Amino acid sequence: MLASVVIASLIVRAVFSAFVPLTVQGSPVLLTVIACAGIGTSALFVVSLVAYRRRQTGQYRLISAAVGVLVLRSLIGAGTVLGAVPMPVHHFVEHSFDFLIAAMILYAVYAHAPGSLGEDVTSD
Repeated sequence: MLASVVIASLIVRAVFSAFVPLTVQGSPVLLTVIACAGIGTSALFVVSLVAYRRRQTGQYRLISAAVGVLVLRSLIGAGTVLGAVPMPVHHFVEHSFDFLIAAMILYAVYAHAPGSLGEDVTSD
């Protein structure tokens, strides 16, 4: 039983490494995934800018900024795969962006929700 698990593990590792390189730098699979993410988030960014232009509110501005940071995350990821951004910088910047995106979205929802700070709630 143990021998079959070891053999299966070796086969999976060999097949997996043939399709997905074990290194980040120069990985065509990762670069393809990041390119797709970049295209998708860029399209969402354009949509968010159109929505902001129509509404012209702080909430829509924050959402657009958060989606813009998602586009920047894709650029940092592509830079890492292409060898322009070192892995420690990649991790620091991307996790900082994660926090920034979450903070902007939560602030947009919290600050502009009905009954939020700064609104008069005596008419309820």
